[in-house]
Amino acid sequence: MTRARIGVQVQPQHTAYADLRRICSQVEELGVDVLFNWDHFFPLNGDPDGVHFECWTMLAAWAEATERVEIGALVTCNSYRNPQLLADMARTVDHISARGGEGRLILGIGSGWFERDYLEYGYEFGSAGGRLNALDRDLPLIKERWSKLNPAPTRSIPVLIGGGGERKTLRIVAEHADIWHGFGDAERIAHKHAVLDEWCERVGRDPASIERSAGVSPRPGRFPEDVRDYAAGAEALYAVGTRLFTTGLHGPSPDLGPVRDLVAWRDAVNS
Repeated sequence: MTRARIGVQVQPQHTAYADLRRICSQVEELGVDVLFNWDHFFPLNGDPDGVHFECWTMLAAWAEATERVEIGALVTCNSYRNPQLLADMARTVDHISARGGEGRLILGIGSGWFERDYLEYGYEFGSAGGRLNALDRDLPLIKERWSKLNPAPTRSIPVLIGGGGERKTLRIVAEHADIWHGFGDAERIAHKHAVLDEWCERVGRDPASIERSAGVSPRPGRFPEDVRDYAAGAEALYAVGTRLFTTGLHGPSPDLGPVRDLVAWRDAVNS
């Protein structure tokens, strides 16, 4: 059975880059498996015009600044870059992250949703369905470009797709993804797993070949500092098939207690 893994999303907002780099080093030292940022141009909460940094230049820097963790966006917005260019960027970060072997990049990708990004940077926002159709169109182009690049990627770069739409998104996951990232409690995630399994059967994909990922946070009504509750949330998701568990960190001096707790829980369930 696939082993449990822990991811941490370091939010690239309201924090100086030197602090973001320090947090990444601390998180890697704690033993997490995956380090994520996100792909937006403005903060998602707090001061809407506060400090914020771009995703892919940061991932290239993280590739140099870390030694072991996998890195990626949770998630890249497919609309912001030509798919051929994105494939080349991903291949390059893959090579930067290699340490005498395979690279460590995960291509996390989604169809996009944050309207302000689109309007201020001149992208056509369109409709949710249109953005999903574009993602469906562009993923094969990304993989085709990987097959043509010289040098080729160091490994088959894992593709993570985020989103839970049952008619389009999960069908795209079944056809193209190595990892699916969803949102919600264990009951909701279990339902999405069942729908994804159905799509895998319809497209001829082994459901077990897709790693299941979800965010972990304290249950509503509990104090955030009760880090034990993070492990309880992970345990419930683990029972319904989730194997990659991600929590978020924000600000220049985040509480690392939940990360330590999740790493300890991971080590216990994998032992």
